[in-house]
Amino acid sequence: MMKDFSTTAPPLEVHDLTVAYDRRPVLYGIDLTVPAGSLTGIIGPNGAGKSTLLKAVLGLLPLSAGWVKIFGAPLAQNARRTGYVPQRESVDWDFPVNVMDVVLMGRYGHLAPGRRPGRADREIARACLDQVQMLPLARRQIGNLSGGQRQRVFLARALAQESDLYFMDEPFAGVDAATEAAIIDLLREMKARGKTVVVVHHDLSTVRDYFDRLVLLNVRLVAAGPTAEVFTPELLQKTYGGRLTILSDVVQSLGEEP
Repeated sequence: MMKDFSTTAPPLEVHDLTVAYDRRPVLYGIDLTVPAGSLTGIIGPNGAGKSTLLKAVLGLLPLSAGWVKIFGAPLAQNARRTGYVPQRESVDWDFPVNVMDVVLMGRYGHLAPGRRPGRADREIARACLDQVQMLPLARRQIGNLSGGQRQRVFLARALAQESDLYFMDEPFAGVDAATEAAIIDLLREMKARGKTVVVVHHDLSTVRDYFDRLVLLNVRLVAAGPTAEVFTPELLQKTYGGRLTILSDVVQSLGEEP
């Protein structure tokens, strides 16, 4: 059964968020609200600040200005309700742990300090691995996985957190077609269960099929709203500028009937 979100604060609110490196803003004055139960894509050119936005929201980068609320409160008060799938490139894949160890890390937020995962946590981890079709590889070292398998393990770890709001940084990057199809099926299932998912994405050709809402970003917020309203040639041109010429087929298709 879908949850009733009508009387609760939105999963994510961002006001006047600014992040700067060496006094140069990489995100400037971002105002954004993500409604509950949505599957939201963040798109924009390289260097637009997409990954930076996720990290800033999650407290992994300091804010130069503005604030972030998760379900109406600071992140620290709702950290357990928030899950994160980082880019695969940011992980040390030579670290000597196996698949099950990685997924169990998703349970740590539910454990008392100093307590180790128990039988119930392992059952949850096994169920999450089964959901991403990785249970047979539970004992394999993470360094011996393919790119698509690693991404599935990351998703299983996020599922094991049993969060309500998920942030995913390019989960489709560098995976095979079967893994991409499995990931989007999983994200749609999460949305159907009332979860809120925010995804950094780079492939404009799949945007209309994958996301019901979009955030168009290029240092500043260009637009945010339902995909049907903001995924337009005019707003894409404003977001990507001259770099959109290589995506002319996508822009042209927007004028065609689906």
